Amino acid sequence: MTSFLHNLTHRYQEQMERHKNRPFLKGSMAACALVATADGNITFSQRVRVDQLLQTLEALKFFDPHEGIDLFNEFTDTILSAPEAGHGKALQAVFETVKDKQATAELLIRLCLAVSEANGEISLNDQIEIVSLCSLLGVKPKKCGLYTDRSPEELITDSRWYKQARRREASD
Repeated sequence: MTSFLHNLTHRYQEQMERHKNRPFLKGSMAACALVATADGNITFSQRVRVDQLLQTLEALKFFDPHEGIDLFNEFTDTILSAPEAGHGKALQAVFETVKDKQATAELLIRLCLAVSEANGEISLNDQIEIVSLCSLLGVKPKKCGLYTDRSPEELITDSRWYKQARRREASD
């Protein structure tokens, strides 16, 4: 009987945690989707990174990773098919998650950085999206390691996009 009550109590607590953290799951998948779609396509490595975040982040451990991936896919599909409406829907989910919680806002930015870095480096489009989110959420980009002492021109010339364009010009 004791183990039955213990299991029942444990399941109840787990369900309460799921309910309490549901907005965070939705907001974090929305933020990750905003960054993943910043350059118009989602890479396999970004999808893998989102899956890794779902499996390792303490606040999300109560959820089935498939539930998070489904939310991520829903947001990315909407953003890619109807950019303005999709962006608005994702931002709304992010704002509902943060609600004047600075620590949550900073965590969402760090999740975005993790998704962006999944390809080996932060693309300029991803960085612009993350800095825009920082501005909207009141997070200082430098606090999350975004702005260093480099000028915008240096950031552009170091980006993968810029290097690829230069290589194409040289080969023509």
